[in-house]
Amino acid sequence: MPTPERAARPQPRPTPSALSMRDLLASCAAATAVSTPPSDAAEEANDSEARGAVPPPARRDAA
Repeated sequence: MPTPERAARPQPRPTPSALSMRDLLASCAAATAVSTPPSDAAEEANDSEARGAVPPPARRDAA
C-alpha cells in the first residue's frame, strides 16, 4: 500500500529552457486556431458549398 508521502509527490514541470521556441509558437498558434470563431467569409464559403456552388479556382503564385 503506497504511503501518503509518495502519493502526494507532484510531477516536475518542464523549465522554460526545456521548451523550444518552435514548440511554444506552435502551441500558441494551435490555441488561437481553436479559440477563434470562424470569420464571416468562412461561413459564407461553407454556405455556398452546402448549396452546391463551385468555389473559385485557387490562385497560383508565379514561381
